[in-house]
Amino acid sequence: MSRNDHGQSIEKPLTRLVRSGRDHGITGPFVNPPVVHASTVLFENSDDLLSGQQRYTYGRRGTPTIEALEGAITELEGAEGSVLCPSGLSAVSTALLTVLRSGDHLLMADNVYDPARNFASNMLKRLGVETTFFDPRIGAAIAELFKPNTRAVYLESPGSLTFEISDIPAIAAVAHARDAFVLADNTWATPYFFKPLEHGADLAILAGTKYLCGHSDVMIGTVAANARAYKMLRSTHGDMGLCVGPDDIYLTLRGIRTMGVRLDRQMESALTVARWLQGRTEVARVLHPGLPTDPGHAVWKRDMTGSSGLFGIVTNDWSLDKVKAFLDGLRLFGLGYSWGGYESLAIIGRPTRTAVPWTVEDRIIRLQIGLEDTSDLIADLEASFARVSNLS
Repeated sequence: MSRNDHGQSIEKPLTRLVRSGRDHGITGPFVNPPVVHASTVLFENSDDLLSGQQRYTYGRRGTPTIEALEGAITELEGAEGSVLCPSGLSAVSTALLTVLRSGDHLLMADNVYDPARNFASNMLKRLGVETTFFDPRIGAAIAELFKPNTRAVYLESPGSLTFEISDIPAIAAVAHARDAFVLADNTWATPYFFKPLEHGADLAILAGTKYLCGHSDVMIGTVAANARAYKMLRSTHGDMGLCVGPDDIYLTLRGIRTMGVRLDRQMESALTVARWLQGRTEVARVLHPGLPTDPGHAVWKRDMTGSSGLFGIVTNDWSLDKVKAFLDGLRLFGLGYSWGGYESLAIIGRPTRTAVPWTVEDRIIRLQIGLEDTSDLIADLEASFARVSNLS
């Protein structure tokens, strides 16, 4: 088995997904680590109690179950270390609070998850942090937006509603030249297809609720950090008293083992459906960076090794009522928020924009392609197109 410069084994992505976090010193001989429900940890004597040197001191601060998932995320992300949060949004807020303080300026991509935007516009504003939103395709031209107090750049590439790809290496080079941090929400690609820390990000964020878990039954988030940011991340996480229940951690670990197989299948199925939709007269545009016609395709192809099951379409001059009728007619696509599970979903996309106007809000349909047979999904979409053909 080959090893890198740090003596770590180098394995293929699918192998890493199966084996990451399986440290026998932590989890014992079991394939799946024990689920440790714990708050109080007992010490052998008062010297141990006062020393602070015992491996486990309190349930919130670490258990074998927590360490197993943290170890897996750290390995998959190529990070110095990682922390677990009770939701994806909690991971976003923890990462931002790690690097920002009162008086700082934040640059945030205009295509980010709406709750992340709201956190910046509301909570960070209350804490004295100014936010400027920018075109996610700005690249190195972001240098023009930096101020003397710009402390961080926050990206989501691609955005999970409008799917623009950002040039993270170019933006990171500009940010680091000005001693700013780069934060990247990588939920769409996951570390299976893209590792933000290897492309210049200091903190990589995942809503583990989505593909890590993969079964639509867990709320969890993760933040992985490089050596520059990890100590601050660990301190912020501890100071905020964040922890995740052991059963959710166990389910996420179990989901990681099959994530590669699921993503490979969902990528193939989503591209098949996206290409079919490109040929429909009802569709003005398919929003999927994995398609050669997408404006972000070249950067996606350069930096990422695959695409997930989430993409969008813009309908051709449809009214909101027609979009609603189309969705209501679907049989195999559930109408529900979130994504990344094994089932197909659809929603109406209504992006909030500040820097780059988006004028077709009611005409965006976001599709999450699950593990159903692709021909069945296409037949379902085709039947719903037929049902609304005479509507205006």
